[in-house]
Amino acid sequence: MEDLNSHSSDEQTQDNNEVTTQNPNSWFSEDEDMLIAKMFSLVGERWSLIAGRIPGRTAEEIEKYWVSKYASSSTTER
Repeated sequence: MEDLNSHSSDEQTQDNNEVTTQNPNSWFSEDEDMLIAKMFSLVGERWSLIAGRIPGRTAEEIEKYWVSKYASSSTTER
């Protein structure tokens, strides 16, 4: 019976790690960043269209990423 309890603990740890990696503010790769920038220059703030080109990313994740990374720099360039 102890083996089952320790296995459950291992599964919980693994589940917690999966939740952490699925955080909406998770890190974007350099390739994803370049693709987002290129798509943004072509289609603007059409986040769902951009998300359709990046497997595993939602429009909300991409918009949050863009705003957090580029919003302050675009307002200072004016």
